[in-house]
Amino acid sequence: MIRDVAGSYRRALQVTVEHYSGWQPMAADIDALKAEGCWNNDWDASLELLRRHENDVPSRSELIEVFSGFYFGGDPEGDPAEWQGFIGDEPLLVTRAFFDELTRHDIRWGFVSGAEPPSARYVLQQRLDLKDPPLIAMGDAPDKPDPTGLIRLAEQMAAGEVPHWIAYIGDTVADVQTVLNARKRRPELPWRSLAVAPPHVTDVSTYHRQLQDAGADRIVGATRELLPMLLDELAP
Repeated sequence: MIRDVAGSYRRALQVTVEHYSGWQPMAADIDALKAEGCWNNDWDASLELLRRHENDVPSRSELIEVFSGFYFGGDPEGDPAEWQGFIGDEPLLVTRAFFDELTRHDIRWGFVSGAEPPSARYVLQQRLDLKDPPLIAMGDAPDKPDPTGLIRLAEQMAAGEVPHWIAYIGDTVADVQTVLNARKRRPELPWRSLAVAPPHVTDVSTYHRQLQDAGADRIVGATRELLPMLLDELAP
């Protein structure tokens, strides 16, 4: 997790649901839905919350347009400088130096994200100043917890070598299940599920327990604390 999306994606989800129903889900409502592990896509999560509260449900394409209006506040394929939406309210949780340190220790890194490609590229390339980072974004592979994107990225970065381990860190049950599904599909590879609670969570202990119950191998206090854990994994 490299950005806090409580004030952007989650806020867009909340106001999109409110736009159609007059009811705004609380953070706890969204967390409970996400804990089911199959609602990683915020468009589909918005539709499901509307269904569960017995509202008229718009078409997916109509909802996406409304959601994107809140989130981007402009043309997603246009100039990010002209975006006026919630995407401007995303505190970064790591810096470019974090990735420089990973590289310095010969740890390869990349991203499997449920975000739209314009959003993911904006954060990675413009805000973090990463040059052409390996990225699987929405539409590049089936949505998590399908492991196709993660497996593809792992194979791309391994470049034919046998990795010591393949660690994926995420902040949802779907992220954990993605690793478990990759382990089932490619059991010969050394998968590790690392999990972290997002910043908006107030009951961190309960959230950590949900991630552990889902199958996470290790819990990290924050993404920036990941490096010592990875170096420990590398130790002989």
